[in-house]
Amino acid sequence: MKIAGWGNYPLGESDLVSPLDPSCAGAAITHAKSIIARGAGRAYGDPALGVDRTLFTNKLNRFIAFDDKTLELSVEAGTLLSDIIAIMLPRGYFPAVVPGTQFVTIGGMVAANIHGKNHHRAGGFGRQVTRLKLAVADGTIVACGPTEIPDLFRATIGGMGLTGVITEVTFRLIRVESAFICQETVIAQNLDASMRVFEDSKEWTYTVAWIDGLAKGNALGRSLIYRGEHARIDELDERQARYPFSAKAPLALGVPFFVPNVALNRLTVKAFNAAYYLNGARHEGAHIAGWFPYFFPLDAIANWNRIYGVRGFIQHQCVIPKAKSRDAIGEILSVIGRLGNPSFLAVLKLLGPDDDGLMTFPMEGYTLAIDFPVSEKTFRLAKELDRVVASYGGRLYLAKDARQSRSMVEMGYPNIEEFRALRRQTGASGKFRSLQSERLGL
Repeated sequence: MKIAGWGNYPLGESDLVSPLDPSCAGAAITHAKSIIARGAGRAYGDPALGVDRTLFTNKLNRFIAFDDKTLELSVEAGTLLSDIIAIMLPRGYFPAVVPGTQFVTIGGMVAANIHGKNHHRAGGFGRQVTRLKLAVADGTIVACGPTEIPDLFRATIGGMGLTGVITEVTFRLIRVESAFICQETVIAQNLDASMRVFEDSKEWTYTVAWIDGLAKGNALGRSLIYRGEHARIDELDERQARYPFSAKAPLALGVPFFVPNVALNRLTVKAFNAAYYLNGARHEGAHIAGWFPYFFPLDAIANWNRIYGVRGFIQHQCVIPKAKSRDAIGEILSVIGRLGNPSFLAVLKLLGPDDDGLMTFPMEGYTLAIDFPVSEKTFRLAKELDRVVASYGGRLYLAKDARQSRSMVEMGYPNIEEFRALRRQTGASGKFRSLQSERLGL
């Protein structure tokens, strides 16, 4: 059947298989010419689109064990983050690192080595993983970890499923006293002010900024910065303290159809950005928020990817070395403002050092993620943005990628040859293949 990632671009055609248990996953690998795992389909581009066959992990969704002393939870790789939060948060536990959506699988979080709003403090998800089980090229299932087949483990963290099919993950949770977040909203008038707030927020556990991608001149890079901490009982009001885990995920409103492409243009996006910024400014300061709106605001809109129309969208997410971040991001925003491509989702975060995986995306510096509707104009813009990123020594996130070049990924990922060599040595290069791995020569 035809399948696509969350960006609805590109569209691929692949045989599909959905194994009932890990042994069935191993058998599916053995009988496939080539295969790639697919979790909840939230990778934006083509990393989870198989060249020949795609293995859905949706039925590998069982909880296996939890150790209250080490805070280690073991689950099958197709388990959704949303299910883990629903079961563990009321008991006083929360994942140490979460991405911007809860509708991802744990195996996908490992494969992308996802990063959250706390990367500057906690690192990526891979740093929380203590053990993996992996179905490798001959169909057998092996265990690996930081001290157990460490080369395979390190290649799997951020390896986009190209070392094997992850079947089980053991990772650490953290204890929390409530399901609430102490949130503070800070207004930054431009990019320099935004970065000063980030630098002043290093002691905050969570920090993220929404940036107006179309602002120009003195307002270039104006943003709303959201800082957060897990709320303690003594920080809650009387009712919240009585029911500290009462904050729930709301019923999502849906986008029932693909929005016509003509509705998304420079004028509508500029109006949206201005309204969003002014609304955020009215809520400046500190307040108690629920976990859901702080961590997963877009999840309140089901199928929000349809807003970009039937042609789909791409996300350009880069990370720039910290010393060069101000100049690079300023230039990126200037290019976007000049060319005027519509985007109402631009997110800035500060990342810390990260070498947990051979192909891990984060480095110490700032990451900027911006969505654009698919068009020839967008692809021309993306190439120009790639040029800027490469000139400052940055790289692009594979989990969000749908179109970067092989030369771009080779410039950005210094361990790529080691990764390719391990794939060859383990037989993975011929067995685990995605449209992305073929495009980038991984």
